[in-house]
Amino acid sequence: MQIVFSPIGRYEATKGGRNILMAEAEFARPIVTVDIVLLTLHEGKLCVALLERPAEPFVGDPALIGGYVHTDEDADAEAAVRRILLSKAGVEGIFFEQLRTFASARRDPRDWSVSIAYFALVPRGALAGGASLLELRPVEAAGKLPFDHNEIVDAALERLRGKGAYSTIPARLLPAVFTMSELQAIYETVMGERLDQSAFRRKINDLDLLEVVEGEKRQTERVRRPTTLYRLKTPVAVFDRRI
Repeated sequence: MQIVFSPIGRYEATKGGRNILMAEAEFARPIVTVDIVLLTLHEGKLCVALLERPAEPFVGDPALIGGYVHTDEDADAEAAVRRILLSKAGVEGIFFEQLRTFASARRDPRDWSVSIAYFALVPRGALAGGASLLELRPVEAAGKLPFDHNEIVDAALERLRGKGAYSTIPARLLPAVFTMSELQAIYETVMGERLDQSAFRRKINDLDLLEVVEGEKRQTERVRRPTTLYRLKTPVAVFDRRI
């Protein structure tokens, strides 16, 4: 039997030289959204950016940044993420990565729902233009969030800590130019542990992850003399040893 789909959503089955017109089965379509765990550093803590929901369900409750996939506008899920981050948080060109899909008949009281979840990292300064409506909460004390957003936040934190120990992903929470002390501090914040300063600097140098920003120095509160500034050699580097 040869199956041929027609432009009107029905199809013809060719069998024994006869064309048999068959109606396409009707299937309910689930709600499809993207939800973004947007993480930044605020007052020395790793925080998640939340946005008050403008409509039911859970109107007025802080929730993850997210929205519907626009099939007439978004080429793919990543395009939806870029559009939503720009329109709702005022940021673009930042690091983000797909986390996993959360899908069930229970996660949204409106209907069967599919959320393609992402986590994104943004330096605090980059949020200045779009942070007026955002609420920043420590990622480990985000409070009770609607839908399954607490589960999504927990999954994002686990992913960031797992990959952060073997990559330069945590550095995407920093401005493009930073000091070695700032880099160590961001790793400690992300991983939730103290790191030996000498060992950290030795590993970073051995892995050849950074380049010196020539001709620039910065005075810091901890060090009186001007401090060398660095930038990442590549946007994201992965290595085979724990930082």
